[in-house]
Amino acid sequence: MNHKSRREFLRSSLAAACLAGAGGAAFAGSPRITEDAVRGGGAIAAPAAGSVTAPPLPIQKGLVYSMLPRQLSHADRFKLARETGFAVVQAPTTPEPREAEEMKAAAAAAGIRIDSVMNMDHWRYPLSSGDAATVEKSLAGMRTSLHNAKLWGSDAVLLVPAVVDPQTSYREAWARSQKAIRTLLPLAEELKVVIAIEEVWNKFLLSPLEMAAYIAEFRSPWIQAWFDVGNVVFYGYPQDWIRTLGKRIVKVHLKDFKRKPDGYAWVNLGDGDIDWAAVRQAFGEIGYAGSAIAELEEGKEAYLRDVSARMDRLVLGRP
Repeated sequence: MNHKSRREFLRSSLAAACLAGAGGAAFAGSPRITEDAVRGGGAIAAPAAGSVTAPPLPIQKGLVYSMLPRQLSHADRFKLARETGFAVVQAPTTPEPREAEEMKAAAAAAGIRIDSVMNMDHWRYPLSSGDAATVEKSLAGMRTSLHNAKLWGSDAVLLVPAVVDPQTSYREAWARSQKAIRTLLPLAEELKVVIAIEEVWNKFLLSPLEMAAYIAEFRSPWIQAWFDVGNVVFYGYPQDWIRTLGKRIVKVHLKDFKRKPDGYAWVNLGDGDIDWAAVRQAFGEIGYAGSAIAELEEGKEAYLRDVSARMDRLVLGRP
């Protein structure tokens, strides 16, 4: 799913998120969340007041490939990413082998690492579907994503595991998606690529406790969490999610969320409601040292440099 489509999906899911955040009834039918499941990922307690300011975080700055001007060649897009201060890129699933090889060469020439893959088929073909053919199409897309990751030297593929809708109950989404994902584990282990589960406005995994439990039930190091800071702001606090998921977090998406009298907007980092100091502190407490990938609008060089500078200041804690 392209970046624009992801935003359209988030926007269309706002009403459902309102209902989910209104009370605990939304979780009544979900599988049991145990204390052990949450602790298994190294959940961190909130700190006492007066904590000492931490040094800059050892996080690699990255961006989604769709932020780079689409009219440029692969070579020029990766070069621009490096020149504007980014070290890594998250690339989309690329089924065409020749194009995948071209992207690999372009990234290497620019000194950029493709550190992760944005799986593209999990929205159109959700793993939670009751239709076997739909699920198989989704699995085929994930297999392509995993092989892309191996080719590019990436260590994770982002996966939205399920979608709850009028045809798919929460419990069905949980069970069906886990069953399907388990069939991918042998390939993930063979290729040494983590399947990173993302929380998003898909009416599923609506709290950090549920997400921790969902991942823990796989009992596999090849299933971990992809945490999106902006996606939880409407109904939660990113710093709480970070501490609860703890060491399960292997990758991070960054965007900001702004409440308005007539709705909301996705905005640039620092222009929304996120408490970035609290987010940065939580990342420091769990010892997060992976990549943080900006997932914002496409833009030219000046805009990308500004995003990079905002990441330095807000996320890494650099002056």
